[in-house]
Amino acid sequence: MAQSDESDHHASPRLLWFVTGLTLGYAGVEAVVGWWAGSLALVADAGHMVNDAGALALAAAAVWFAQRPASRRHSYGFGRAEFLAALVNSLGLLVLVAWLAVSAVERLQTPQPVAGAAVSVTATLGLLLNILVAWLLSRGERTLNIRAALLHVAGDLLGSVAAIIAGVVIAFTGWTPIDPLLSLVTGVLIVTSSLRLLRESLHGLMEGVPLHLSLEDIGRAMAAVPGVVSVHDLHIWSVASDKIMLTAHVRVTDLRHWETALTESRVLLNDRYGIDHVTLQPEFAGEVHRLAVRRDGAV
Repeated sequence: MAQSDESDHHASPRLLWFVTGLTLGYAGVEAVVGWWAGSLALVADAGHMVNDAGALALAAAAVWFAQRPASRRHSYGFGRAEFLAALVNSLGLLVLVAWLAVSAVERLQTPQPVAGAAVSVTATLGLLLNILVAWLLSRGERTLNIRAALLHVAGDLLGSVAAIIAGVVIAFTGWTPIDPLLSLVTGVLIVTSSLRLLRESLHGLMEGVPLHLSLEDIGRAMAAVPGVVSVHDLHIWSVASDKIMLTAHVRVTDLRHWETALTESRVLLNDRYGIDHVTLQPEFAGEVHRLAVRRDGAV
């Protein structure tokens, strides 16, 4: 079973490079048709797909880089490359949305004719491609980096839907403002997810406690282990989106029972919180008390 998991992990860069080629290839098709048809929505969708291809290529490079073994200079390895890739991808999405907003406002002020039928057909094919790419990506690991790539694809999928609707409306009614308006709606939806991804990537780079974990809850759970008096200097952070680290000082009633308390603490952290890289330092609770008494007596 372990061997299968490892092969799946190593297969993810190949999958990412494959979907990158698919996405980039069809982006060229949409860009040509969108320019010929005069559709901002379709050109925007092509821009999405180019941005997606860059994001997917960056994700593939980050996955490959993160698989490199630890070195003397990087003892934790290179897993944090995933956070960097997610940060760049989220910023890229925000830049793309800003460009869409400016272009949409300009198009609303100066409407242009749009070939609705050509837009709808091309966008429909793009939608099917995006669904295929999203399905392929969703079958792999859900790391922050893969989620960033999926977010790009989801944004492009929305762009394809917007382009289809715009093409149909224009083909039947001739109302061209629908094209830039739907581009703006798509941009708003993408911004919401992009900001969430930006927050998570920055949080990881700043070595914050993973957002799905509570430092207080974990501290209380560790202090409730038999033989443990209290826990202090508790630190939890991620060196990769799926690799969480924990260190703490643990005060115990009897150092002779430390091995038992250590084992139970490790099982607790792994089973309940998914933390398997743990470093715990034992401290005898009575030492602090005796030291305090001596100081009081000296005073």
